[in-house]
Amino acid sequence: MANILEINGLTTEISGYTILDKLDFSIEENELRVVLGPNGAGKTTLIDMITGRYKPKSGKIVFNGENITRMAPDKIFVKGISRKFQVPNLYETLSVYDNIMVSLKGRRKVLKSLFGKVTKKDNDRIWEILDFIMLANKAEDSVDTLGHGQRQWLELGMLVASEPKLLLLDEPTTGMTEEGKEKTAELIQKIAQTHAVMFVEHDMDIVRKIAKKVTVLAQGQILAEGPLSEVVKNEEVKAVYLGKGRYDGA
Repeated sequence: MANILEINGLTTEISGYTILDKLDFSIEENELRVVLGPNGAGKTTLIDMITGRYKPKSGKIVFNGENITRMAPDKIFVKGISRKFQVPNLYETLSVYDNIMVSLKGRRKVLKSLFGKVTKKDNDRIWEILDFIMLANKAEDSVDTLGHGQRQWLELGMLVASEPKLLLLDEPTTGMTEEGKEKTAELIQKIAQTHAVMFVEHDMDIVRKIAKKVTVLAQGQILAEGPLSEVVKNEEVKAVYLGKGRYDGA
């Protein structure tokens, strides 16, 4: 399968520190890639670079065959890359239904979406997404009444509504109950059936449930990459990230 994202020789310096160091990285179409690494490894910075928040010192980022290295964040979004932050970015005083509605592709202006006519096609799509994220029964509720896990699911639904080709998820299960983590993992797996997903996570129980191919970053470079069952046996990975002997027999 073809790569939807290709990164070559990416180097990033922030406040005089090298965060990513000549990084080569790629993701295939409709692939779910889990990215692991200790604090400071460059995981969130990699997402920042892909979405245009920061510009590299050197290197190239190609998405869907197009060079997006120095493209503005809003243009990168339109090209088909959506990002989920650790803290959900929601319209707090609007209903769950309205949050999905304003996120539909082509309806990004909030006031226009709220006061414009909702077509049958749009309405059907909104309810399809609400069912998908397990919030149909909360459709008319204000967002500020939702629990932590429900807020995370709503933002995932908003990202799906924008019809991205690549979703970048930065530790979406942080702070969730075990049940919430399970449901979120299932939801991400379903999303990955029709989208490419890059999933930054630290909870190894969740990683074990959903990961096929993983990339481990350390000091801005790839320390190891491949099937999870192989990567967790890598001695360097054990020493640097997983903890020596902690995941033997994975």
